[in-house]
Amino acid sequence: MIPTLENPYYYLDNFRMVLDWISMRYDDLLIVEEREFISRFAEMPWASQALLVRMVMRKGELFRASKLNYTEIGDTRKAATELVAAGWVDDAPLLYLEHLFVLLKKDEIAAALGLSGPVAAAKKADQLEMLQAEFADQTHSLQDWYPACDDCVYHLQIAELCNRLRLMFFGNLYQDWSEFVLADLGIYKYEKVEFSAASCGFRTRADVDTYLHLHQCRERFNLEQALPGIIADIGSALDNPWLEGRRAKLLFQIGQQYEKLQDWVAALEIYRSCNYPGARARRIRVLERLEDFTAAFELADVAQQAPESEAEKQQLARMLPRLRRKLGHSRLPVAAAIRLSNVELLLPRPQADFYVEGVVREHLAQQHADAAVHYVENTLINSLFGLLCWDAIFLPLPGAFFHPYHTGPADLHSADFYHRREAEFTLCLAQLESGQYKQAIRARFIAKAGIQSPFVFWGSLTEELLEQALACIPAAHLKKWFERLLQDIKVNRSGLPDLIQFWPQERRYQLIEVKGPGDRLQDNQIRWLDYCVANDMPVAVCYVQWAEEEVA
Repeated sequence: MIPTLENPYYYLDNFRMVLDWISMRYDDLLIVEEREFISRFAEMPWASQALLVRMVMRKGELFRASKLNYTEIGDTRKAATELVAAGWVDDAPLLYLEHLFVLLKKDEIAAALGLSGPVAAAKKADQLEMLQAEFADQTHSLQDWYPACDDCVYHLQIAELCNRLRLMFFGNLYQDWSEFVLADLGIYKYEKVEFSAASCGFRTRADVDTYLHLHQCRERFNLEQALPGIIADIGSALDNPWLEGRRAKLLFQIGQQYEKLQDWVAALEIYRSCNYPGARARRIRVLERLEDFTAAFELADVAQQAPESEAEKQQLARMLPRLRRKLGHSRLPVAAAIRLSNVELLLPRPQADFYVEGVVREHLAQQHADAAVHYVENTLINSLFGLLCWDAIFLPLPGAFFHPYHTGPADLHSADFYHRREAEFTLCLAQLESGQYKQAIRARFIAKAGIQSPFVFWGSLTEELLEQALACIPAAHLKKWFERLLQDIKVNRSGLPDLIQFWPQERRYQLIEVKGPGDRLQDNQIRWLDYCVANDMPVAVCYVQWAEEEVA
């Protein structure tokens, strides 16, 4: 059963908390319109405040008064009077035909427009398509569209303002008002961190405006608007590293889109001006597409001297031999590939719905009665790391946490994430040397149970799995895994093997990557497998074929 909230004004209390939080921390960033809203909102009657917040937290900007029924608010139209007077709500907005079809039921549309015959009988979507030409660009109030209707439509006029306030509070636009409800219901729990005057996501008003501008550019990109216009509006590089990262990522995605369109010249131009990770490798590939092999080789050779990441190093290892052949250069000695332990299984295809990793897990469990097999993929190693290094991850540094609803530090994927916390991470990992890590991980597992974390997968990490992992995985292996995670958190949190097999009596384990018929290893999986083999960790790749396919 879903728990209910005893306070009927819980949503209003949360909204008022946001306004107080913003006033305290961002007063110097607020524009006149925002300050006036915060001040006037506090003076509104309680019912009017509640109605406004209900609309703000609902989807869309148009609402029928008859659909805004809330016991704690009472008479909706009376509560709306103050909102209309303030200019925050329009109670007689002009509506296009499309709006009418969203707001009205099918029989109401027929009555409003006098529909009959086949048009009246058609589905709403078909009706709209049939009528668009006749009513193109026409706008009327609900009363003019439908004189017999005694209802009222409210248009929320301050949705953009409230989105700006939401942005200043959360520091992003992907978190919305539902965060508060989920927290109030106990569905989400968040780590409590200390906040100070420096606990702010934005330093200047220009940062807020730039974020919103880039968000609008991204929205246009998602709507597949013309790319040259978006590129022009994105503008040049920014001084703020966080915002510059958002700008560079959008440019990188535009470059990828140009590649899909096979507009290699436009893609090359984008990648030349983009410093997002991976842009240099994409630029080399585009130069290949343009058959400018000399420029591609020269850039690849430079990149090889100082690869930006393991991923780029891996890509260069494939590209450089190919470019050398194109240019007629001599072949260089090829480093011996790391030998992986491969297992081939011929299994009967399951009759019901299945996932191949689960089939292999069950097979291994039947074959090895003395072993335990778990499907863990990216969950186990990340969780162990998150528990051991909890204090370092949630260290309340400036710019890391600036509201109570963070699942992790805001700078988690920044280039200096580790370096800002190097001393704290060193202390956490030192417990692997002293043997205190087991006690620390167990303590965190109990004390932080269910609290949101960018690393800990509470739904997957059972006490049984935790204890088997602590018993069977050597501390030296944990340290190697955790060190690699810290090298590139964004990239290295994924690509880990699917299964882990424990032999508790022997205190040993094996990681197993499972590949079904026709499936092959991905680059990030290869990098993790190579790393494990290079550090003498037991790992294997299991290739599965279905028996009937083999016969065929």
